[in-house]
Amino acid sequence: MREIVTRIDIDAPPADVWQVLLDFPSYPDWNPLIRFIDGPVEEGAQLNVTLAPAGLKAKHVRPSVTRIEHGRELRLKRRALLPGLFDREQAFIVEARGDRGTRFVHRERFTGMFVPLFWGDVREGTRLAFELMNRALKIRAERNE
Repeated sequence: MREIVTRIDIDAPPADVWQVLLDFPSYPDWNPLIRFIDGPVEEGAQLNVTLAPAGLKAKHVRPSVTRIEHGRELRLKRRALLPGLFDREQAFIVEARGDRGTRFVHRERFTGMFVPLFWGDVREGTRLAFELMNRALKIRAERNE
């Protein structure tokens, strides 16, 4: 298993950050990583997602919602071809920080036999894309305050 974890502190209440995360129709207005997302936010559901990190070709994926704890955590899982080859579980975690602030944790775990082969190509680009999304989320949530 390999993992990428990024964090950012946001000067907005957790409920506001969560609201921005679940406002899928507004993603094209602010999100530099996830340009489109649609589908029900319930465990077992499959979402339609378009990823378009800066400078890269758009990629359409269909992750499954593996966990939803409203106001706190959303996890999505996707696989390359067959289970156990190159699986990714992405987590968006909203944590209270102090009286009004939020810490947003953006994490992705990679498992499968092909992870070591592609880790070098995936690691830095994914981290950068997460950091860009985190900063955009911070701006959006703080602006909505």
